[in-house]
Amino acid sequence: MTKTVADFMSREPILAKPETPLEDAIKIMAEKRIGGLPVVDESGKLVGFLSENDLMWRETGVTLPAYIMILDSVIYLENPARYQRELHKALGQTVGEVMSTNPISVSPDKPLKEAAKLMHEKKVHRFPVVDASGQAIGILTRGDILRAMAAGEG
Repeated sequence: MTKTVADFMSREPILAKPETPLEDAIKIMAEKRIGGLPVVDESGKLVGFLSENDLMWRETGVTLPAYIMILDSVIYLENPARYQRELHKALGQTVGEVMSTNPISVSPDKPLKEAAKLMHEKKVHRFPVVDASGQAIGILTRGDILRAMAAGEG
C-alpha cells in the first residue's frame, strides 16, 4: 500500500495570519523550535508561508544592487526590484509583509515519495498540507520523511 502525506504529516499546525506581528511569529517559531509557519486568511485558506529564510533579511540586512554610472545615468547590473523586495522584508513588521506568497503545498493524498521528490527539487524543508478547499490542515517536514524512511515506510 502506498504511503501518503496524510500518514506522516503533523496535524493541526501552528498557523499565523498576515496581520500577526512579526515579533510574535518569531517568538512562536523559537519557542516551539519550528522552522516555518503556514499563513492563512480569516477562513483558514493558505495565503503564504513564513520561513526562517524569510526572516534572515532582518539580521543580515540588504545589499544595494550592483550598478555603473555612464553619462550621469545609473545602469543596474541586476534587477533593482529584487532590492525592493529584500528591503521590504527587512523592514516588515507583520507576517504578511515578510512571508513568501504562493507557497508550494501538497495534498494529504499525495504519495509520500512524490512529496519527498518535490521537496528535494524545490530545495525546501517543509510543505504546508492543504485540503481540496485550500485549508491548511497539516505540515510535512523533511524530518517526517526521514522518520518514514527509518520505519521502512518511505
